[in-house]
Amino acid sequence: MVLKNFKLMGEMNVNQISTTHLLDTFSEVFPEDTSIAIADSRTFIYYKPSPVIDLQIKPGDQVKQGSATYKAFSLRRSIFSYIDSSVFGVSYFGLSVPIFNNGKPVNCVTAIFPMRKNYSLPAFFTVKNEDCWYPVAVSNILYLEAENRKAKIVTERIQGYHKFNLSEIEYLLPGEYFIRCHRSFIVNVRAIAEIQPDFHSTFLLIMNNGHRIPVSQSYASYFRKQLMF
Repeated sequence: MVLKNFKLMGEMNVNQISTTHLLDTFSEVFPEDTSIAIADSRTFIYYKPSPVIDLQIKPGDQVKQGSATYKAFSLRRSIFSYIDSSVFGVSYFGLSVPIFNNGKPVNCVTAIFPMRKNYSLPAFFTVKNEDCWYPVAVSNILYLEAENRKAKIVTERIQGYHKFNLSEIEYLLPGEYFIRCHRSFIVNVRAIAEIQPDFHSTFLLIMNNGHRIPVSQSYASYFRKQLMF
């Protein structure tokens, strides 16, 4: 319900939304331990820390590469993502929604959720292949694919299906290694053997096992920024 409400806001014209209106809405939706940040395309223009998590953002600070806000602007869509401590010095979950004006994202609102005590990202996922289940270490995953509303996980040795779909499993993956390159694919950048140019400014990824994964046009710019080429 929270994400649905965020998406509805993201469809509104920026002129219809005021900071006061947004904050009033968030105070009703999110718990008190949630921090709120609002940014334009380059800098943060508003920040309200919670007593539990504070990213030390100040109005005028640049939107940092790798942050939830940066991802939402780059992908031009709502995202819910785990962000590790390399970005702000504190790990957090970010729910970011861009606000569009004339088809362009001009602002972004981010709800910042704290990591719970003793919480850590899973070290493995259990996948099903035919009638058996197999534990798969996250570090061994080459890529994940959306198939039949489930996430297909592929390694060098085995592939199988997880009960979560691709969007649900995305925020459980370490963001420094896994990147979405297509609405149907998430790849482990450590498992990319080669990046080839493809049609219409897109790319084709050759994975360590020889599989070929497309980088779609809508993700190409974000992919290049993340891999810095």
